[in-house]
Amino acid sequence: MTAAGKRLILAFDFGTRRIGVAVGNELLASARQLEPLPARDGIPDWNVVTRLVEEWQPDLFVVGLPLNMDGSESAMSARARKFGKRLYGRYGKPCEMVDERGSTREAKAIARESGLLRNPAKSYRDDGVDGIAAVLILESWFARKEGLPER
Repeated sequence: MTAAGKRLILAFDFGTRRIGVAVGNELLASARQLEPLPARDGIPDWNVVTRLVEEWQPDLFVVGLPLNMDGSESAMSARARKFGKRLYGRYGKPCEMVDERGSTREAKAIARESGLLRNPAKSYRDDGVDGIAAVLILESWFARKEGLPER
């Protein structure tokens, strides 16, 4: 395993229809979005996830933890934790959960402001912001590791 500080990380924004994915380098504290994973009731095509893992060879997974605004856990929190446990169980790589409160809202604002939406009048279901949210989750993890305030 690569030493802390030099790891490659795959981050996920768990969702029931789509799972956002980002890849990042801990040394550079940089992240970029990858193609989101379609999901069926929160379950991705594990063959596609395996191809991602084989391609990127991550040292660590980071999964966004959707907490309620008061910090309490929800049904989605339990599902995201289960997804993280499955990643660990299937690939034997450590998985850390990161508070993702506000990441989707922030991702929508970024998409709107940068003109990334193909048609702003359409729903975000058509032009998902899951990849942007996954980048924000990973950037939040980087900030926490550096002792900086999270987003």
